Amino acid sequence: MERVYPHTNKYSLSNMNNKTIAQSSSSLRKKSDNIGVRVYLDYAATAPVKKEVLEAMLPYLTEKFGNPSSLHSFGQEARGAVDDARRKIASFLNCDISEIVFTSGGTESDNMAIKGLVLPFFYQGKTKPHVITSQIEHHAVINTCKMLEKNGVEVTYLKPNLDGLIEVKNVKAAIKENTVLVSIMYVNNEIGTVQPIREIGKMLEVENRNRKNRIYFHTDAVQATQYQNMNVDYLHVDLLTISGHKIGSPKGIGTLYLKKNTPIIAMMHGGEQENNRRAGTENVAGIVALGQAVELINIKSAKKIEKLRDYFIDKILKEIPETELNGSKENRSPNNANFYFKYIEGESILLNLDLVGIAASSGSACTSQSLEPSHVLVSIYNDPQRAHGSIRFTLGDKTTKKEIDYTVEKLKIIVKKLRDMSPLYKK
Repeated sequence: MERVYPHTNKYSLSNMNNKTIAQSSSSLRKKSDNIGVRVYLDYAATAPVKKEVLEAMLPYLTEKFGNPSSLHSFGQEARGAVDDARRKIASFLNCDISEIVFTSGGTESDNMAIKGLVLPFFYQGKTKPHVITSQIEHHAVINTCKMLEKNGVEVTYLKPNLDGLIEVKNVKAAIKENTVLVSIMYVNNEIGTVQPIREIGKMLEVENRNRKNRIYFHTDAVQATQYQNMNVDYLHVDLLTISGHKIGSPKGIGTLYLKKNTPIIAMMHGGEQENNRRAGTENVAGIVALGQAVELINIKSAKKIEKLRDYFIDKILKEIPETELNGSKENRSPNNANFYFKYIEGESILLNLDLVGIAASSGSACTSQSLEPSHVLVSIYNDPQRAHGSIRFTLGDKTTKKEIDYTVEKLKIIVKKLRDMSPLYKK
């Protein structure tokens, strides 16, 4: 039966199938293009390729096109570029070059980290392996854990507190004799909460001193790479995931930091690439791009974005009544602002924003076609209505104060219009 909400406009995603969504989105894009204003506030979904990154990678799509496994000069030229990028990323993470594994992106890296580490314990059959993760992970982690769970692996999903934080004491309390892996994301992709990764890592190191079977620690750092301390020794992690398209390189490239002596099996089989850990001809241009993007990360830029983000949050909360910030304001990524607009649906806000040229999100880009409420917000607030009424704005290097002011002004109009249409809103 079709869901109908009288307080939403005809473009409400609640009343659409995927084909209709695509057609409506295309129509709305054309309308927003015509007004001549385009404001992009969805950097957590993807970021544009930086000019310097494009310039660095282009030669490896054209004249320097060799296969890095080939012994001739074309191949060795490509091999040199891969090795150079590996050195850049190892330097950025403060690890050895042998601990860097190139992948197709964050999802593959998460799958490799979790399955690759847990399955060997499972195949040995001596004891059922136990994994600890959280209820607010990216679906690349949650769905991987659910798959393992269906096949006999024991999984504990920790609930966050009201700030969206996973508390160290709860991780410690969940540890069992058969625990082999803890996987907690560094920065939440929806509400930007910065998790206490260093503290969890240090706690696990203490726990491991008295254990026969070591607990390994993985963090999905896809949303943290550009804004947080990524020194793996500082974080006390064994495995760490990075995705290139969040930091200015193209989609389809990522890396997994894999600490020496961490037992893992390959998920891709074929050739001997990546020291037999990930088969397949290397994406040389993408790898070069990722190395260049990492080198361009600038903490000063993060401070500028954070200042603009705080201005945005304060302005929204002051000028749009009955609006709340989702997640912690203090322990938050510098680029993230996620708001709950009471009495109206987030999808309706999104589509009305698109009409005036503003791009935002209702949550993870990986689930944007789903009608289910955000699992992150439901886990924290236990309120599907709040999840349906929330919007994520994420800023980037190119975001300006003028764009923020324009967004707030348009939001005020949109929210008022939708609330006036809503039977839930008492004027």
